[in-house]
Amino acid sequence: QVQFVESGGGLVQPGGSLRLSCAASGSIFSIHRMGWYLQAPGKQRELVASITSGGSINYADSVKGRFTISRDNAKNAVYLQMSSLKPEDTAVYYCNAAISYLVSGKIGRNDYWGQGTQVTVSS
Repeated sequence: QVQFVESGGGLVQPGGSLRLSCAASGSIFSIHRMGWYLQAPGKQRELVASITSGGSINYADSVKGRFTISRDNAKNAVYLQMSSLKPEDTAVYYCNAAISYLVSGKIGRNDYWGQGTQVTVSS
């Protein structure tokens, strides 16, 4: 079993900063690509940023220069540092990871999502 729990989020004024965290625990063999997605009301979930196990990073154009994704492999964690926040960044943010896990002596692989955390940017 693998648990994937995120924290952070909240209400912040325009121009402010927030840090989101997400950590996996359980029978983890390895973690591959990790990422953050957002879902605004009435819209589809979309990629914000992703980072591979080798450290290659990809950002959505809308957040380049403002958001920074990072990961701590020793803690099985991924982070999203958000700066210069805008009202249009308001959404529920979800972390995601492709994880290989151990079960009954075999290795399986699955895609895991965090529970989601609300980020609201408003004055």
